[in-house]
Order: sequence, then C-alpha cells, then structure tokens
Amino acid sequence: MAMYKLVIFDWDGTLMDSIARIVSSMQAAADHCQLTIPTVKGVKDIIGLSLPKALDILFPGASQSQTTALLEQYKFQYVEGDNTPAPLFEDALSLLKALKDNNRLLAVATGKGRDGLQRVFSATQTEHFFHASRCADEALSKPDPQMLLSLLAELSVEPEQAVMIGDTNHDMQMAQAAGIDRIGITLGVHDREILNHYQPIAVVDSLIELQQLLLPVVEH
Repeated sequence: MAMYKLVIFDWDGTLMDSIARIVSSMQAAADHCQLTIPTVKGVKDIIGLSLPKALDILFPGASQSQTTALLEQYKFQYVEGDNTPAPLFEDALSLLKALKDNNRLLAVATGKGRDGLQRVFSATQTEHFFHASRCADEALSKPDPQMLLSLLAELSVEPEQAVMIGDTNHDMQMAQAAGIDRIGITLGVHDREILNHYQPIAVVDSLIELQQLLLPVVEH
C-alpha cells in the first residue's frame, strides 16, 4: 500500500450512514409532487451524482416545473421532513483523526451541494479535518474527473500521491478517469462485485479495515 499524501473521501455512504435517508426523502418528494415513486434500487443508483443529473435519470418525463418542485421538495424532506437517522459511520471520527495525526491531507468530493456539505460538516463537527472539498454545484457531476483534478491542483498533489475512497461506481469511475488510485467501501450503495469492476487497489467492509490499509502499523 502506497503512503498516500492525499486521501479523498466521498461523503454519503462512505463517511456518513445516510443512504436510507436519501432514499426515503427522494421517495417522499416524488409522492408529494405526484410523480411515480422510484424504487429503492433506483434511488441508490443515482447517489453520488449531482441532484439535477439524478433527477433527470429518475424522472425522465418530468417537466421543468416538476423538476424544480422535486428539487425543492427533496431538499425540504432531507433537511426537515424526514427523520431517518443519518449519523457518521462508526469509526469515522477516529479514522479522520488518525489520518490527520499522520500528516495526511484530507479532502471531500461529494454529490452534495455546498449548502448540504456545510450543513453536515456543522452537524458532525468535522470540517476542521479537511484541507479542501468539492461539491456537485462547483464542478461537473461524477463520474467526470473535474472534482478530483481541481482538488489535486488546489493542494499541489500529483495523481499518484492521492487515493479516492468511495462506495459507488460513480466514485470509482471518477478516480479512474483522473488517474488516481481508488479504494471501494461496501458500507453504502454498491457491493464488492460492482466496485471491483473499476480496478480498485482494495475493497474494504469497514472504516477500521480502511485505516489498517492506509496507516499500517510499523513493527519495531
């Protein structure tokens, strides 16, 4: 395992256990707007994409006014209307602290908008761990590599010095397109078989396992 200078995390399904809330909020938004309610799998498959791109996929026949209403209703449901818990995964804080204590640069590349990321940063008190972040309203949607390439440029890191951690095919494709190593994690949307399709250097089932990969114990 290379000693990466920069570790880039996806957010939903990677650091935060928020998949169920995203699914229920999207389904409630569709119901409110009197559109066909998408399946659980359908919603899971768009997690990580920018919201406009996700809505185009889930509701291909929706008019512009329906899409605008969906967007507003989804945001309302996720922030206020839905009480499905969305905590950080167990061991997320200890992993971030250990990486920072070992002088790694940390970043986030997320399908959330900037308002959404700032809200969860505030709720979880985690913003201080990260040196940079990119959101879906600041770059082209995953799997386009723009988010990652701009993070590399901002932090003056070469592609081979970075690794992307994510739970979806969108994360793996994005890293592959940017020429960055990737590690899949099975806590969120996609399983080992799907993640392995994008030649990750590893697929892990927990953040403890990820920490053991990124910070191997040195025997004296």
